[in-house]
Amino acid sequence: MNDIFARAKKENRLILTEIEAKQIFTEAGINCTYTRLTRSKEEAATLSEEIGYPVVLKISSVDITHKSDAGGVKVNLKDKAAVELAFDDILASVNEKFPDAVVEGVSVQGMAKPGVEIIIGMTKDPQFGPVIMFGLGGVMVELLKDVAFSMVPLDKNGASNMIRGIKGYNLLQGYRGQEPVDIGYLEDLIVKLSDFIANTPEIKELDMNPVFAYNDGAIVADARIVLE
Repeated sequence: MNDIFARAKKENRLILTEIEAKQIFTEAGINCTYTRLTRSKEEAATLSEEIGYPVVLKISSVDITHKSDAGGVKVNLKDKAAVELAFDDILASVNEKFPDAVVEGVSVQGMAKPGVEIIIGMTKDPQFGPVIMFGLGGVMVELLKDVAFSMVPLDKNGASNMIRGIKGYNLLQGYRGQEPVDIGYLEDLIVKLSDFIANTPEIKELDMNPVFAYNDGAIVADARIVLE
């Protein structure tokens, strides 16, 4: 983690790449999709074979916050030809829409199975310090803004109250035949994040969105960290 912070400081940037953010969260015991950087379509195809199809390709650039808006995300790629075409399409779209962006490469990750989309984040309040956010993720967080907030540190009881405090809690319990998610796992995840935040003052804000929640765990599919 310190190596990642030092590299960002040396490069005079405050925003970590998705790959760096996932490395840090993984070290903190938070389950993330395995993600690696590639710099050619041949390298992307080789890595996709190693990871196993289907895969997801994403642009890797600290200058592009919303990757989808840049045409920088391709999902459910099922073979080598699809990966190589997606690689070229991503770079062409980004070059057209964000010609001044510094592009590190294209990340390849395994495609997480569908689940209930969750968002978990943190911002620092000038008065209260770090505040954790929990809610329904994906486009739901933008449409419904159904989120709960709590100050750090959080124990399991505090995490439980956060989760149960959102209006969409019934969705987590299993709605219209959908499997309920593992609430206990989400509570533990929030506590892990709270402990990590309390011990890492270098971080100004972060978000994990989406986190796919299942009946037997959860996995972070996208992540972002901003340093002080």
